Amino acid sequence: MDVSVFSPAKLNLFLAVTGRRTDGFHDLVSLVSPLNFGDDLAVETKGQRPAAGGRFTLECDHPEVPVDGSNLILRAAQAFAAAANWQGGAHFRLAKRIPVGAGLGGGSSNAAAALRALNRLTGGLLDEVQLAAVAATLGSDCVLFLRDAPVVMRGRGERIAALPEPALVRLRGRRVLLFKPSFGISTPWAYQRMIARRDDYVAATEAEDRLAGWIGGGAPAEELLFNNMESAAFEKYVALPLLLQRLHREFGTAVAMSGSGSACFALVKEENADAVVAGMRQVIRDCWGSVTFVLDARLA
Repeated sequence: MDVSVFSPAKLNLFLAVTGRRTDGFHDLVSLVSPLNFGDDLAVETKGQRPAAGGRFTLECDHPEVPVDGSNLILRAAQAFAAAANWQGGAHFRLAKRIPVGAGLGGGSSNAAAALRALNRLTGGLLDEVQLAAVAATLGSDCVLFLRDAPVVMRGRGERIAALPEPALVRLRGRRVLLFKPSFGISTPWAYQRMIARRDDYVAATEAEDRLAGWIGGGAPAEELLFNNMESAAFEKYVALPLLLQRLHREFGTAVAMSGSGSACFALVKEENADAVVAGMRQVIRDCWGSVTFVLDARLA
């Protein structure tokens, strides 16, 4: 048997890191949306006996993606098998499109895709609660990828809450221009810089009040954008704020960095959208080079 699942990228439309926890992780409040852009993961079961190469194996069309036990896909497979008491094996084939080191959740999305694929192949051995519990052990933002709509993340990312329909309407299908420079930003580095800078954190009450105000009001997605991880990243990688400022100045679009970066995005209004996207695309490549990753996408 085999199955293919879509593994979407995500954008942090609102991200407030509120402080460091005693376990070394950080607490956050974030509104996150999957995109209609991402990777594809195909899974083929190996039956009850491990085949050549081991019980779980992985191949990928991107040379920079590790295919050994450090990959979250294989870690997810092992965790699923343990939780479901499943004795089978599987081979994974990953078609990689999400840039690495971008703050778009590619690795976490792949892990969640592996969990969803194996659960489907095994006839649903785990229910939604059990699957989320396994996902939470793999990474702070793995659980959100078990949903196919914008959600609010809390804690270190493992606590997920659905959005009310009026808020979803203001997000669903919004057009975004996604772009990433040639360099990535390490998430551990970004958090270490926040620790060193000390004053980048946002009080949890302030973050919750700000998010609740947007969810309960009628403001467009443009007024939601916030990311207090930008300060540390912009301090070192000045190409990011310079380009974002120019795009906002010349096109009037709301712009932000996603997660810990380095990928950024612009919300595009439908009026004259094609011309705006074409203009921004040209500016981005003029500034960052003709081979810069630029993608026209939509929120799920």
